[in-house]
Amino acid sequence: MRPYELSLAEAAQEVRARRLSPVELVDSVLERIDRVEPHLHAYVEVTPERARRDARRAESAVDGPLRGIPMALKDLIDVAGVATTASSRVRADHRAEADSAVAARLAAAGAALVGKTHTHEFAYGLITPQTGNAWDRGRIAGGSSGGSAVAVAAGAATFALGTDTGGSIRVPAALNGVVGLKPTYDLVPRRGVTSLSWSLDHVGPITRTVEDAGLVLAALVAPDRAQSFADHPRDEDLRGLRVGVPVNYYFDHVDPEVEAAVRAAVARLEELGARLVEVEIPMTRYIQATHWGLMVPEATAYHERTLRSVPELYADDVRVLLEAGALLSAGDYLRAQRARTLMRRAWLDVLDGVDAIAAPTVPLTAVEVGRESVTWPDGAVETVSDAYVRLSAPANIAGVPSLTVPVGQDRAGLPIGMQLMGRPLGEAVLLRLGHAYERTGTAPRLAPVA
Repeated sequence: MRPYELSLAEAAQEVRARRLSPVELVDSVLERIDRVEPHLHAYVEVTPERARRDARRAESAVDGPLRGIPMALKDLIDVAGVATTASSRVRADHRAEADSAVAARLAAAGAALVGKTHTHEFAYGLITPQTGNAWDRGRIAGGSSGGSAVAVAAGAATFALGTDTGGSIRVPAALNGVVGLKPTYDLVPRRGVTSLSWSLDHVGPITRTVEDAGLVLAALVAPDRAQSFADHPRDEDLRGLRVGVPVNYYFDHVDPEVEAAVRAAVARLEELGARLVEVEIPMTRYIQATHWGLMVPEATAYHERTLRSVPELYADDVRVLLEAGALLSAGDYLRAQRARTLMRRAWLDVLDGVDAIAAPTVPLTAVEVGRESVTWPDGAVETVSDAYVRLSAPANIAGVPSLTVPVGQDRAGLPIGMQLMGRPLGEAVLLRLGHAYERTGTAPRLAPVA
């Protein structure tokens, strides 16, 4: 197996045993980037000199848990001296003066930065138009952390960070067949990360395996919480855990192949000892309105000055959304805040009765580039973006953790994801469930990029 094919846990073990040097690992990933990047366009900027310098330092001095592990950061995350463009002409000349909190923590753990990955402009979209899906370049990567998910899926990074405001870690992770974790709100610091919607934004890892996600999360959080994520139970015995299966909302308007794969994965959790419990998702008619009612005005407020001074530098789709945010009243925003409070309480009540909720991450696999809408068998029509965000946004509104795990492929060979949602600070339970499923399922593999 070539070094770039190793999972984070495998690579870290090889480095610790001195069977693989950090420099060899980084060089292998950089060579992989050279090979696949012309096809996929996952990166805004590749940083080979920085990566090799980080690797040499890890080889000689650093003994952290991520020693020499090649990482990519979504281009919203500041690294001192490196551009943070948010994949936008508005930020074309911006270079960060200091490390973000997460970049500093990962560097302290020994990780080596190989580059900054594309996002849908300022994270305001679910497509990431610059980047091709790792499994089929004619299909979308998903967003907004599309570059990060594609880089990990293609072996062009051992792990990556993304941000998630309505699904932007989990959607591209599911569409590219990798693991994505949106932690509990505010568990991972957001200082030095460009905001889309400050009350909904989360920072989290995209990895090849669930074990890897736990290792990265441990490096991102405060030391008093780190051990539980790095050392979550790794056995296949799930007895004592209750998994909620929604009877409404999460399986409505879902592609039959996606539903079949997710229900099979849920059945596998039951075989491993988990007890399945039917749950009803609360306040479903208000989910999308509440999400948009929070996100749109907060995004517009963040961009107020540049939207007035250089509106022509924004992509058309993003500019329209930002301009629309100026039309929402303070009353609309306050009503969305109240709805969020009620929704969060209702979700916590549901989660009091179960340890996690299992559901599809997205209702359909990656659509063709340029496709704008989805028509369901009952005649209902929704935009592609609305379809993708519909099942992921509730966890952002409630601020609860959500983990997406690959659970199969459709007839076209495109990945399908299942998300596990839990109580606040319940990431260890989600990691335990995801790891148990992963150990008994098909081993994760890289996308078959030329």
